[in-house]
Amino acid sequence: MRKTSSTNTINKKQLEANCGIAYTNSVLSGRWKLSILAFLLDEKKLRYSELRNRLIGISERMLIAKLKELQADDLINRISYPEVPPRVEYELSEKGLSLKNILRQMADWGTKNATNIRTF
Repeated sequence: MRKTSSTNTINKKQLEANCGIAYTNSVLSGRWKLSILAFLLDEKKLRYSELRNRLIGISERMLIAKLKELQADDLINRISYPEVPPRVEYELSEKGLSLKNILRQMADWGTKNATNIRTF
């Protein structure tokens, strides 16, 4: 974690405040966030265990961290039911749903161009 007073952090915040692409990238970056959003876009609501089962290779710790980040960015809602055993579901927030076209276009682009990926 970077210090909040570091030049790197200050520059990052300034760039994100003045560039829509930089802000979007900071919110969606990482290995797992786009997959979580895509699953929620397709399924509408998913329980924690359903997300974990769909995200092959993700650790519990990473899934929890990414869900918290997506919540903090107001892209997903966490719905907790007062039951025994506890039940928690996740869904896209209104802000998260606003990414629908972007996510679909990214999926289409990836499907179209995945065969053209070069290995080095």
